[in-house]
Amino acid sequence: MKIEIVSSDRVPVTPGSGFSPAIAVSAADRTLYISGQVPVSAGRAPPETFKAQAELAWANVEAQLYAAGMTFDNLVKTTVILTDRKYGPEFRAVRKTVLGDRAPASTLIIAGLFDAAWMVEIEGVAVA
Repeated sequence: MKIEIVSSDRVPVTPGSGFSPAIAVSAADRTLYISGQVPVSAGRAPPETFKAQAELAWANVEAQLYAAGMTFDNLVKTTVILTDRKYGPEFRAVRKTVLGDRAPASTLIIAGLFDAAWMVEIEGVAVA
């Protein structure tokens, strides 16, 4: 499998954004579609802080990857929903801690979520 970052010279890229404008995948055998992962764990209420919620949502993404025999190295696309744009900088910091230099293609949406206590939801696509 080969994962390649693609970027048109006609589209500006924000330096240090933590995501790629496009990802090309070739020779992949499996694709994993990860449903939106929210900041909950086995029968517990969501954490109270945004940072803790973001870390837990990423941990849930990682758990789905692991269940499929994959890691964050296989993640090629994410869609992130934040309930308020004020969480953007803190989300980017958590994403950088979790993903390091990995930069999947990404979409960020500001919207309400099913449970009013949730501040973040993350879905993804991974290939192997």
